[in-house]
Amino acid sequence: MSLREEIESVGEDEPSLRPTKLSEFIGQKEVLTNLSVYIEATKKRKTPLDHVLISGPPGLGKTTLANIIANELAVPFTPTSAPAISKGADLVRFLTLLKTNEVLFVDEIHGFIKKQEELLYPAMENYFVDLVVGEGVTANALQIQLQPFTLVGATTRSGLVSDPLKSRFGIHLKLDFYSDEEMAIIVDRSADLLAVKLDKGVAFEIGKRSRKTPRIANHLLKRVRDFAEVKNEKIISQKTCIYAFERMGVDELGLDAVDRQILNVLINRYGGGPVGIKPIAVVIGEEERTIEDTYEPFLVRVGLIDRTPSGRVATAKAYSHLGLPYRSDLDSGDQNAPTLF
Repeated sequence: MSLREEIESVGEDEPSLRPTKLSEFIGQKEVLTNLSVYIEATKKRKTPLDHVLISGPPGLGKTTLANIIANELAVPFTPTSAPAISKGADLVRFLTLLKTNEVLFVDEIHGFIKKQEELLYPAMENYFVDLVVGEGVTANALQIQLQPFTLVGATTRSGLVSDPLKSRFGIHLKLDFYSDEEMAIIVDRSADLLAVKLDKGVAFEIGKRSRKTPRIANHLLKRVRDFAEVKNEKIISQKTCIYAFERMGVDELGLDAVDRQILNVLINRYGGGPVGIKPIAVVIGEEERTIEDTYEPFLVRVGLIDRTPSGRVATAKAYSHLGLPYRSDLDSGDQNAPTLF
């Protein structure tokens, strides 16, 4: 298992590192500015907040932001995920147990099947659910009234959320990757909470190698701390920080072994592309979805891969990063261009 997979398998950061108020949340300025207005207006009206759909890559703070919404509204918070709700009855149970104005958080909401979505529609619009009890001629329709509530859905794949479900969310928030400067502030904050002292420049070094993702930054900070503790450093030095990253195989852009494997396959095996995601997945032995959700968004964001109608193409920056010679005719996505290797 790669370092990247280990980090993703851990899930969200430990609660002590998560912000609990909007004022503590770093980055996503436009999202937070608008959200604060929606929350303040809702509190003045004393009504439930409109349903909220939060989208973005893993680790950017969707769960944290959902919890903050409940904290700012001073209402209960119930978290779950679409994969954990396998039956319509499970969803009805969650809905009927909600208290007035409670926030129900559903992670990976794109995982709902059509029947579950259909149960949600009247619940989101009019706060009731329709059930059919019995079968055939003995079947009876039963309507259950619900308490007013706010559904906060999170998704890493907004394109898979059906249009009817998406249209029932009054508030749409899209989280984007963080800047290196914002990441350094996040690392400094987490270090303070963990009582870890950092030498000058260490927070920025950890931040810039964290794939612009707070969750990864917090895990890398802990791993760098491990190396410093073994070396009996009371203040983590730049030298120890760099050494830790070398040992973990995380380079200056934040790429790990799997990222570099993807780039090497794209360049060495397929001449820089274009190539579809399936051949890459087969060669490196990863699932297509894992590559699309976990690795590819960052590789595209930092300009190492371009997604074209014909497939993935390695950019000049990817060649340079791997120390390989680059030919500009391969960057155009010309399938007839000769390969380098």
